[in-house]
Amino acid sequence: MPRTSDAEKRALRAELRERRRNLTPTEQDKAGAGILQNLQSLVTALGARSVSCYLSTATEPNTRPFIDWALGASIRVLFPISREDGLLDWTAGEQDIEKAGLWGIPEAVGDLLGPSAINDVDLMIVPACAVDVQGTRLGWGRGYFDKTLGSLENRPPVYAVVFDNEVLPKVPKEAHDQPVNGVVTPGRILDF
Repeated sequence: MPRTSDAEKRALRAELRERRRNLTPTEQDKAGAGILQNLQSLVTALGARSVSCYLSTATEPNTRPFIDWALGASIRVLFPISREDGLLDWTAGEQDIEKAGLWGIPEAVGDLLGPSAINDVDLMIVPACAVDVQGTRLGWGRGYFDKTLGSLENRPPVYAVVFDNEVLPKVPKEAHDQPVNGVVTPGRILDF
């Protein structure tokens, strides 16, 4: 029998996944422009010269314009690569191409730098399903980012990216869930 928070997480993920599927192209484009502007502001405010960022899927807030901007501004970008052992590897994506990774999620192609490469970034930008106002991040259920965040030696600021209506009063939390320092939405940057 699944624990209550497991069932709550699954139900909330299903609801939010459906909401994302129902966004119109116009709503997605408008959200993408806001995400770009707010991520640029965050990186500038932190003076970050090296960041980690994921390649967004079609239903996630679009991180690709931000990645293009960061690379054009000579900011080093590390991309996560899912491993079968549940850890994340990292690449700088030197080949400028992507492929479907272990779970069908887009991943950059390039030399693998190892899980510890993330210790050298100034800012981590992570995906999320939702974030609550206490900084609890609800991921998509595989635990990759929670394991990574829990193992960092010198944890940089970590910001999740979600749509405006995915910042919630409370999300289900379990002992292994790692908090984030803030959230970036199309409409705002919220620090915890």
